[in-house]
Amino acid sequence: MRKGIGQWMGSLLETIMVPILSIALGLLVGTLFILVAGADPVEAYSALFRAVAGSPRAIGETLVATTPLIFTGLAVALAFRCGLFNIGVEGQYMVALLASALAGYYLHLPRGIHALVTLAAGALAGAIWAAIVGILKAYRGVHEVINSIMLNYIALYFTHYLLMYYFREPSNRAAATPYILETARLTSGLIPGSRLHTGIFIALAAAFFVWFFLWKTPAGYEIRAVGHSPGAAEYAGINVKKNIILAMVLSGALSGLAGAVQTQGVMFKFYEQMGFIGYGFDGIAVALLGRNHPMGVIFGALLFGALTQGSGSMQAVAGVPKTVVWIVQGTVVFFVAAENIFKYLRRRRVKAEVKTA
Repeated sequence: MRKGIGQWMGSLLETIMVPILSIALGLLVGTLFILVAGADPVEAYSALFRAVAGSPRAIGETLVATTPLIFTGLAVALAFRCGLFNIGVEGQYMVALLASALAGYYLHLPRGIHALVTLAAGALAGAIWAAIVGILKAYRGVHEVINSIMLNYIALYFTHYLLMYYFREPSNRAAATPYILETARLTSGLIPGSRLHTGIFIALAAAFFVWFFLWKTPAGYEIRAVGHSPGAAEYAGINVKKNIILAMVLSGALSGLAGAVQTQGVMFKFYEQMGFIGYGFDGIAVALLGRNHPMGVIFGALLFGALTQGSGSMQAVAGVPKTVVWIVQGTVVFFVAAENIFKYLRRRRVKAEVKTA
């Protein structure tokens, strides 16, 4: 009993320490590049802290930047649990932006109901876009990375085509749809002076749902079983194809919720996208940092949201190039992905202790 508890505690400590060490090393590397850029690291990180948590407004804006990353991180993490790499979150997010903008403008429903229907429209668009990947993977064996990457570009140009030829508001100088109706918008201004909206609560509810679904339901168990070993899962009577499609549909729905929440709480319309926005790709890093666990995803999204929110202040106040923040993010992801390095060093330490004993 004690041995089992000790092993569990050791595993938990390792799970927590790897992201913490990765963040610390990322900040250390960032410090070196700040020095190379001729800036003061203390001033730079002070500016970062003030921009992220120096005032109620700063906290609100940080949470605004964190909200879509929670959704996209959850989307990637859920797919990972089924052994799938959903790199198409970016495209699913993009089609949801347009779908929610159209539902928010063209549907005329009572307040509350309209907001829920608009959320559902975004989730449905993302789910359908991801289902294409899941079906091709399940029935034709086509790798999901190839499919999802191509669908990202299809989503970019397809939404551009629909906007420019069918849904553009003529009175707008910039290519964009009309503003969504007030009845479709999320409640904003939760913190005075900031754009914080109720989407943050939807994101936290989504994290709870993913945790409950994966670890407390038979369907979630089947998805995780397929992720561990499709062959063993099939031998045990689990329908592998069905679970691949289900995992991709749920992952796409989470990506779609990210787009819908951004439309209903921040943008209020769909703008012409000249390139990828980045939330989907950042979601991969968030999921890696969070070890594909919903609770970890929340903290990973908070870190990346804080770095995104504070990068401009670091540049303006301390003269730190914005690329330094990207280097910090990349370094964190690198060390999380290189978890086996930490395991290797730990095994060497244990062997050395055994030899000297």
